[in-house]
Amino acid sequence: MADVAERAAVSRTLVSLVFSDKPGASEATRERVLRAADELRYQPDRAAQLLARGRSRTIGLLTDVKQTFQAEMVGTVYDAAEAAGYDVLLSVGGPNRDEHKAMEALLSHRCEGLVLFDPFSDSEYLRSVNERAVLTMVGRRVDPINSVRSADSTGIAQSVDHLVALGHRDIVHIDGGEQAASKDRRSAYIACMRRHGLGRHVRIVPGAHDEAAGAAAAVALLQESALPTAILAGNDRSALGVMDELVKAGIAVPYDVSIVGYDDSPLSSLSRIDLTTVRQDSAELARKAVEFTVTSLEDENAEPANTVIEPHLVVRGTTAPAPGHRDRRS
Repeated sequence: MADVAERAAVSRTLVSLVFSDKPGASEATRERVLRAADELRYQPDRAAQLLARGRSRTIGLLTDVKQTFQAEMVGTVYDAAEAAGYDVLLSVGGPNRDEHKAMEALLSHRCEGLVLFDPFSDSEYLRSVNERAVLTMVGRRVDPINSVRSADSTGIAQSVDHLVALGHRDIVHIDGGEQAASKDRRSAYIACMRRHGLGRHVRIVPGAHDEAAGAAAAVALLQESALPTAILAGNDRSALGVMDELVKAGIAVPYDVSIVGYDDSPLSSLSRIDLTTVRQDSAELARKAVEFTVTSLEDENAEPANTVIEPHLVVRGTTAPAPGHRDRRS
């Protein structure tokens, strides 16, 4: 600003008034200052201006970019934040990175609010962070923190209902580990199997939300004397790992084994994959997360907001009637 003031032959105070769009400078002076700024290729430091007013208007976003479903939401978060007048600072989390370190890094960059995609951290730590910045979590609820979630119990129930209607009884669930969403899906699977009178068929194979875990689970199942007729994977990536191993072993999907995923990631609809899966509304989850964060930042009296968005099953080509029920197609 001092360089602009010198070139325009005005005071630094006048330059500040022009850049802040405040009264006090004549039109001729304003034009001279802006011309000098153009010549020097000067741009005002918006972050410094905001911090001088006690605001950063920046939202930190913590995501695991290896998870395609989370990656889909990132663009929507940026668009919604920009529309509300906020910038977004991205930090990458996940099982192999210290999540506390990632959040502390965002806070050190003066993020006023944080949007966390399916965080691993314990509840007490998240509550402590919520006292330092506005938190909104996607995929998990911890009171009194803003949260946006899919109704995972609904999505899993639709999946099990679909498989049972096709005549399947021996339905195995490959879970997604210890994340909140994985626990909810695991519990919903057990409850729905019992509701159908299939409690003795309940079986959970430990897994994770990636292809390697799905493949490992499939290899373990292939070593047994008989395969289940249907596999309900923790997410689409796990389902793809299962499919790959079964096909390599000469197992026909879906005629020998039906497979259901979760998330409806972009790969799922490709003709060579054609995965039956549960579609979550990624765009609405992201928009609500930003909306709740901005509301809490703009209104200090706003109550913590929580919402649950309904998913729905998308039936494609990886599910078919169970062996012995080919004549009962639905």
